[in-house]
Amino acid sequence: MSFTTAPSRWSDVWLATGARAVSSCGDFLAASALTLALQSAGAGGLAVSGLLLAATLPLVVLAPLTGRLADRVDSRTLLVIAGLVQAGICLALAHAERPALMIVLAGLLAVGLAVTQPVLAALVPAMVRPADLPRASALQQSAGTLGVLAGPALAGVLVGGFGTRLPLLLDAVSYLALVAAGLLIRTRRGGRRGPGKVPAGGPTEPRAWRLRRDPLLLATVVGVAGVVGAVGAINVVEVFFIRETLHSSTTIYGLVTGAWTLGVLAGSWIFVRAVGRLHRDGALAGAALALLGGCCLMVLVSAAVPSALLLVPIWLVGGIFNGGNNVFGTVLMARRVPEVVRGRAFASYVGAVQGASMVGYLAGGVLLELLDPRPLVAAAGVAGLVAVSVLAVPLSRADRRVGAPERPVRAADPAGTDAGIAVTPVPGR
Repeated sequence: MSFTTAPSRWSDVWLATGARAVSSCGDFLAASALTLALQSAGAGGLAVSGLLLAATLPLVVLAPLTGRLADRVDSRTLLVIAGLVQAGICLALAHAERPALMIVLAGLLAVGLAVTQPVLAALVPAMVRPADLPRASALQQSAGTLGVLAGPALAGVLVGGFGTRLPLLLDAVSYLALVAAGLLIRTRRGGRRGPGKVPAGGPTEPRAWRLRRDPLLLATVVGVAGVVGAVGAINVVEVFFIRETLHSSTTIYGLVTGAWTLGVLAGSWIFVRAVGRLHRDGALAGAALALLGGCCLMVLVSAAVPSALLLVPIWLVGGIFNGGNNVFGTVLMARRVPEVVRGRAFASYVGAVQGASMVGYLAGGVLLELLDPRPLVAAAGVAGLVAVSVLAVPLSRADRRVGAPERPVRAADPAGTDAGIAVTPVPGR
């Protein structure tokens, strides 16, 4: 796994945490601002779907390349260059007026995200000892969640008062946090450093690792991706459901969408201790899928509300389940993936899940042209629950194939990635 055997570098963890919080806030500030701008301009579900697809496609298509970049190129170089380029794209986006140009620039912005996500995720296990990984992972997830929580709420307020340009300019500034983190973080991967050699006797020869050779991990990735694809239409439908069906303002939209994210923040800490009680990898994978089922159930329940404010407690609970899923995913991936390829593993996981999200985005955009938002919200919840039930079968079979309970990770264990940190798209949003 190549966790550090020296004392954990908490100063690096906090630098990465701060950069993640600021940049995540900027990401979702821009995404929410653009979504509201398209909806307010009279654009339909296909336009919103196109925006989401453009912001997701690079994470899927470029996953094989960006994962290898994260493993082979100096992490400092990648963070600094990507942060500067993303800031420049945001400046251009702030002055874009045509929906087509907005969509193109959003896609270019996502190229930078496809690079920085695996870089940051792969750095975290190298900063801390194995015993400190759950806490470090929870801090990272909390940082991303706080950014996601603040972004939509700020977008609702700023778009209503100042239009879309100010939120996008703030997003440009937020990417400078990645540049600062790249320059200040002492822990580095890639380049001439390269990941450390893996001790003999490990479960997998690192460079021979392939996702398809790990039946439990493959079943987990397929399960998460399948559920996210089934329920993913909610990401397109939500703005129309809240703004048009429930007749709410942009401010209420920002506050309501933030409720799920607040739940993710709470869930990441509620479930962090439960991870220590599950010493078998199959149990971790099963718990993660069950928590995704809870997310889908909350989406289904939300279809019945008469007022947007009633969505707040429902989506808060759904977010708690989502946060737990992310924590379990962190530890599961850390146990099973060799350190030398953890950037590639993280990018592959994100690519699979985001690829499934694209199916949901496309379905949501098309179906909104035919049906009202409320029945689509209910259909998304039902589809997610059906997917959980169906995908639980191959996961159970993979668990039986793994056999005896795995031991908890020790410092010399050659496995690990931080792929559970905020990689699961929020199913209820």
